[in-house]
Amino acid sequence: MSERHRPVPSVGMVGGGQLARMTHQAGIALGTDFRVLAGSPTDSAALVCGDVRLGDDRGLADLLDFAKSCDVVTFDHEHVPEPVLRELEDGGTVVRPGRSALQHAQDKLRMRTRAAELGVPCPRWRAVTAIDQVEAFAAETGWPVVLKAARGGYDGKGVWVADDRAQALEVLERAEQNGVRLLAEEKVAFRRELAVQVARSPYGQLAVYPVVETVQRDGICREVIAPAPGLDDDKATAAQELAIDLAHALDVVGVLAVELFETEDGVVVNELAMRPHNSGHWSMDGARTSQFEQHLRAVLDLPLGSPRTTAPYTVMANVLGGDDPRVYGRYIHVMAKDPEAKVHFYGKEVRPGRKIGHVNVAGDDWVDLLERARDAASYLRGDQD
Repeated sequence: MSERHRPVPSVGMVGGGQLARMTHQAGIALGTDFRVLAGSPTDSAALVCGDVRLGDDRGLADLLDFAKSCDVVTFDHEHVPEPVLRELEDGGTVVRPGRSALQHAQDKLRMRTRAAELGVPCPRWRAVTAIDQVEAFAAETGWPVVLKAARGGYDGKGVWVADDRAQALEVLERAEQNGVRLLAEEKVAFRRELAVQVARSPYGQLAVYPVVETVQRDGICREVIAPAPGLDDDKATAAQELAIDLAHALDVVGVLAVELFETEDGVVVNELAMRPHNSGHWSMDGARTSQFEQHLRAVLDLPLGSPRTTAPYTVMANVLGGDDPRVYGRYIHVMAKDPEAKVHFYGKEVRPGRKIGHVNVAGDDWVDLLERARDAASYLRGDQD
């Protein structure tokens, strides 16, 4: 029997980070044959997955070789170059989400252009290559101006807020030196940041999760409250419908995360991710079907699971590394203090500011849950004695 005709479907995830690690966990219960293409044996998923292929997770030769053993190829990041994705698809590999969809998560200029064609509410934006273009844009929107790298940015990387001409010129000069394309966006006056996730299968089935509130500091998602407290039903429904419309219009297969700004007039789209996402980690302990299981169900074209919540609220707090690498000893105290808190570690070496895990706490009172999740994350980081 050839590898491609096993009775159990084989899913290959490109990238060995924490998203692949947690998808692997979900794959065990689903009975899938899950494998990972990782860049290093110390990558988060490589430490736990039973079938790990080491290689360049953005290079054509290693990806083509990896794909031979997979019924479906999916991703824990969006950084595989488009020509490589084209070669995979042209060679018969089932890639989900496909290249035509992924390009909108890989390239912010393409995403904004397509969103404008679809009438999706977004910040005002413009592609820029020179300071006079930025100044002309700022004359319309006002300073500060947000400058973004069209490709490759995440967790605040590739995003610069320019308060004036001098700061914008500095960003432009660095971008030119490094061959980085930029777009300028208005700095949106928002009340808070939201996110919504939707899963879509090749069959066209959809499952949408509750709209959540995300708390960002220094460009990093620190906390998520699910569902978003105080969000009126009409606005929540509008955000969910927007995510569904985008999933259909972009032909997404898998999980789509839509990051949003809540403004006085409604919601506007900030970013897209076509994979499991930090804003959905709460679902591991707060939903009937986690985002990781849902992603696998979608790319395998299985019936999707219920996205219903299992408690009125679930709060997630990211655990960032501190100066003390001895996290496990503190973990014991967190377990003893709050037995209902669920801590998920990623197997990463502890470095200051690095995401090494997250804490989920579910219950009735989101204010209490947020305090407990923050307390656990702070203690694990080493901020408390």
